[in-house]
Amino acid sequence: MQPKPEPEPGNLDLPAALSAIVGDAQVLTGEKEVLPYCRELRDLWHGTPAAVVRPASREEVAAILALANAHGVPIVPQGGNTGLVGAQVPDESGREVVLSLERMKAIRDVDAEGATLVVEAGVILEEIHAAASEAGLFFPLSLGAQGSCRIGGNIATNAGGTGVLAYGNTRELVLGLEVVLADGRIWNGLRRLRKDNTGYDLKQLFIGSEGTLGVITAAALRLFPAPKGRSVAFVAVESPAEALTLFRRFSASAGSGLTGFELMPRIGIEFTLKHLEGARDPLAEPYPWYALVEISSGRSEEEAASIMQATLEAAFEAEELLDAAPAANLSQAADFWRMRHGLSEVQRHEGGSIKHDVSVPVARVPELLERASAAVIERIPGVRPVPFGHLGDGNIHFNFSQPEGAEKAEFLDRWDQVNEIVHAIVTELSGSISAEHGIGRLKRELLKEVKDEVEIDLMRKIKRAFDPNNILSPGRVL
Repeated sequence: MQPKPEPEPGNLDLPAALSAIVGDAQVLTGEKEVLPYCRELRDLWHGTPAAVVRPASREEVAAILALANAHGVPIVPQGGNTGLVGAQVPDESGREVVLSLERMKAIRDVDAEGATLVVEAGVILEEIHAAASEAGLFFPLSLGAQGSCRIGGNIATNAGGTGVLAYGNTRELVLGLEVVLADGRIWNGLRRLRKDNTGYDLKQLFIGSEGTLGVITAAALRLFPAPKGRSVAFVAVESPAEALTLFRRFSASAGSGLTGFELMPRIGIEFTLKHLEGARDPLAEPYPWYALVEISSGRSEEEAASIMQATLEAAFEAEELLDAAPAANLSQAADFWRMRHGLSEVQRHEGGSIKHDVSVPVARVPELLERASAAVIERIPGVRPVPFGHLGDGNIHFNFSQPEGAEKAEFLDRWDQVNEIVHAIVTELSGSISAEHGIGRLKRELLKEVKDEVEIDLMRKIKRAFDPNNILSPGRVL
């Protein structure tokens, strides 16, 4: 989408105007104090904001957006700044205002009987887990960044994570939203109904919109009965094809109780053992590939363990796996998951990493891994493929670490070349170039290459309808 010419701010003293809304202490303009809001995890973007503003209520957000809309001030909403496609980071123009939701962290209501939770956008995901647990319930969204990511950002990016296999993306966990629109109006859509067929489901437009259509200030979330038992196993397999066979077996034996099935290569485990403090190899010998399997039971710990044991034994007899280590207790299960969640972080210690967040139909994951790895290795001899992720839903984080001894900058300069190779194969396999991270700034130009012309036109019309002055996250997504 071409940026619309913005109205000139004129004589507006922006910091003073923002301070009048939220107070002087909540408007940051100094170079050091804005720095944490201007860089993202991968260090791909370093922005320069006009200011960082930290409202504490929906009314303050509304006043900020009304001001921004009237004066053509671009606004970039930010949650925990854990996004991986650059949507939440200001650009280098010095005009954009970062709207941080970090002070909006109230848990407004927990309804144990109705299995719902109403929270403000700045609540950290782990705090939502704790609140649900205190009510004897369970919120299934689980991410490596759950100790710092905030639910508003999770919703704005339609976050995925390891629970998608059983519970779906964030989109399927949201019952209602409270959103401040670009002109400052507040839409109160905090309904907690499972069924509401009264016209367009507007909340779905904001989920996954990456801050381009409105600012999410609160959400009504769907909770689930807490599992009464979990069994986790670290399993070695010969290849992704064998892992897929194993996944089908577990799907048949556990059904909806299969709450995790993650694929990891040996090189990823080696990186983890080398760089993640306290990590230990779960198995006595190294193997080419691994699956991390989790079974949950609504009845008992014994049932989960029994299904796990019976399925592993059947897989051994069918020669579908090489070795397995069922977790002996909850602590060991947590250690297994910590290794999986640590895979993204440990790669940065091995130099440059060119990353992809892609998905293909589950049955085609082995083909994707084989073809894309071979093609990139042919282009860059010595490159180290480190693909891992959610085999059960077809989402692979297809990363490539630089060849040992290579120059990091030179390797990262080949990002577009590697993207072109991987995305071409993904598209040929009827997949997606963004499975769960979004589009942001990183994949904006790619979007028009993979989306139908009619679809792009509809997206532009929606953007113009919700944000005619193009003040919300301009240059992101479209």
